[in-house]
Amino acid sequence: MAVDLHAHSAASDGSDTPAELVGLAAQAGLSAIALTDHDTLEGIPEARKEAGRVGIELISGVELACRWDRGGLHIVSLFIEPEAGPLQDRLAEFRAGREVRNRKICRLLKEIGIEIDYPEVLDQAQGDSVGRPHFGALLVAKGYVPDISAAFRDYLGPDGVAYAVRPLLPLEEVVGLVRNSGGVPVLAHPHTLGLNTADEYADFFGKAASYGLVGVECYYSGYSTETRRQLEESIRSFGLLPSGGSDYHGSYKPDLQVGVGKGDLMVPDRILEDLRARRS
Repeated sequence: MAVDLHAHSAASDGSDTPAELVGLAAQAGLSAIALTDHDTLEGIPEARKEAGRVGIELISGVELACRWDRGGLHIVSLFIEPEAGPLQDRLAEFRAGREVRNRKICRLLKEIGIEIDYPEVLDQAQGDSVGRPHFGALLVAKGYVPDISAAFRDYLGPDGVAYAVRPLLPLEEVVGLVRNSGGVPVLAHPHTLGLNTADEYADFFGKAASYGLVGVECYYSGYSTETRRQLEESIRSFGLLPSGGSDYHGSYKPDLQVGVGKGDLMVPDRILEDLRARRS
């Protein structure tokens, strides 16, 4: 059996409801799906109810961005339940930082003649975690760009004219919050770190492991079989475990499908069991 330990719903920047996401996982024949929306656990109750109905395990999770000056550093936090806890109690603070960033994006877009009002972005988002893909969808809908990839390239990404950052915590603090909340922190899509050499990756993995990082997404959409194998071999030398998932976002990333990513992804269920055994 296979699992998918990284997927998003409309509670953050996916296009499917939490229940629809779980339904897609069941249709794909998965034994478990992790709902890992950005900075929110809002979708977990709906997803869990549907998981019980269709007979699939729902892993409660959340994806968090960390302060990092080389690229994108994200932590998929597995087994984080929607209840009181060190991390859970700070998610509203993280979403508030998003709002500051999002309003700045609106101002920057207006300065170059692009009319997108913040209420429109909130309507597009549906949930309480608003992200750049929602701006991208509006840029497409209003004819400013042909697709969301172009929206990020020209406007929303690091080289875009409307790029803005938000306050973020360092990796060691995020990992500590996850571990102290009973969760398992996993480095998401390591290719986005902006590292270039094997030595740079080795240095990063060593430091991250010392902070309490548990896993790394070796099984990820877009990685070749050889890349997945090499990554797993490398991270295990630091005592880290492999994880994996599609990073499914529905229509916001239309080339990805639940469970299989771009078609050849398969995350064995043993991966989930190994990570589960490392819970705090």
